[in-house]
Amino acid sequence: MDSSMTLLSAHIQFLDTQLALIHIPLHLYSRFLQPILQLLLPNESRLGGTTTNGNGSLHPPKGWPYEHPFVNISVTPIECSVVCSRKLAKELFIPARDWLDATSSNPVSITIEDYVVMQVDGEGLDAGQRVLELTSPLAMAGISIFFITTYFSDYILVPLRCRGQVVHALEERGFEFEHQTSSYVNQSHHSRKHSSTSSFDVPLPGTPPPATISELQTRTFATLKRGNIVPTVDSSIRLIQCAGRRDASRANSNPSRESMTSAADDALHLGLVKCLITPPYPRFLSLTLTDTEPASLLLDHKLLPNFAQDILLGSKDDFLIPITLDLRELPMESTGIVCGVAGRLVGGTTGTLESPVEMSYLSTARAGTVMVGEEELKRALGALRGAENGVFSSSD
Repeated sequence: MDSSMTLLSAHIQFLDTQLALIHIPLHLYSRFLQPILQLLLPNESRLGGTTTNGNGSLHPPKGWPYEHPFVNISVTPIECSVVCSRKLAKELFIPARDWLDATSSNPVSITIEDYVVMQVDGEGLDAGQRVLELTSPLAMAGISIFFITTYFSDYILVPLRCRGQVVHALEERGFEFEHQTSSYVNQSHHSRKHSSTSSFDVPLPGTPPPATISELQTRTFATLKRGNIVPTVDSSIRLIQCAGRRDASRANSNPSRESMTSAADDALHLGLVKCLITPPYPRFLSLTLTDTEPASLLLDHKLLPNFAQDILLGSKDDFLIPITLDLRELPMESTGIVCGVAGRLVGGTTGTLESPVEMSYLSTARAGTVMVGEEELKRALGALRGAENGVFSSSD
C-alpha cells in the first residue's frame, strides 16, 4: 500500500432538495443566459432586492454566495448542462424554453424525473479510485447516478425513486447508515487527491446490471464502439481546478472583517458573471454551488483574468487536458460511461513500474469528459483507445 494512504472516513448524507437535469445545446446558450445568471443570485435578488454598483451591474445582496442546497452549471464544447432544484427549473428554465419556437425548443431537455443528491465528505482515494468506490455499488445495482466531485466534497445524484436501493447498495458495500444523523460512514484505507469528477451512469432499459467492474467496462466500450464514439482531444483547452476561498464565502461575526468578506464575495461573483456573459462565451466552465461550501470551479485557464488576485484557491499552473466523449447521438439512458472509463484508466494504465493515471471527470447530460495532466495524456489515450479496440487489460 502506498505510504500516502490515509484512513478514509466518508460521511454521506442526503441534501434537502429535489433536482432536475437540463440539457441546452450550445447554439441556444445565449437564449438561456438570463436563467443561468439568475441561478447565481439569491431569491432576494430575483424578487426585487437587488442593488447595483456604480456601473449598473447586478450586486448580490449581503449573504451571497448561495442559498440553495445544490446547483451545477457546466459549459463544455459539446453542450450547456444545468443541475438545479425542480422549483428553479420550473421558475427559470421552462419559461425560457417555452419562449422558443417548437423547432428550437425540441433539443432542450429537462428531466421529468426528480433526483436527490448526497454529499460525501471524507479523506482518502485518488480521483479514479474514488469514483469506482462510490459508484460501482450503485452501478452494480442498476441505479442511475450523476457523480460530481468538487474541490471540497463529492456529490452523488440518484433518482428519488431509488433512494431506498441506494441505501441498501451502499450498506452492502460496507458503508454504514447512521440513523441518528441520516448519514453513512465508510472506513477503509485510501489516498485522496483533489479533482473534479462527475458521471451520469444509467443502464440500458431492460438490461440486467453488470456483475463485475470488468463487465461494466466491456459494456461501456461496446456501447461506444457501436456508436462510433471515439475519445477526442483539444489540447488548446487547458483547465484549472479551483474554488472560492473559504474566508470569502462566510459572513464573519467580527464587524471589522465584515466589509472585507463582502468585497471578496462580490469579486468572486463578478468574476463568475464575466465568465458567463463575455463573448466569445466560455469554451469550458463547470461551476458547483452549494449552501454549505464555497464555489467550486473547473475552468479554461483563459478565464482566470476575470477573477481578482487571491480570490481563488488552487494551483493556477497545474493544467488538465480534457478528453471528450461526445454522447449526443446516444439515448440519454444509455450514458453509463464514466464508471467504465474510470475503471479502464485505473486498470489499463497500471503496470509493474507505473501507477494509475491521475485523472478527474466531468460527465454532463450528453457528453463525458476525462481530465488528465499534460504529462499523462499519452498514457490515458492509449488505455482508452486500446479498450475501444477491444484490447482489455487483465488488471481488472
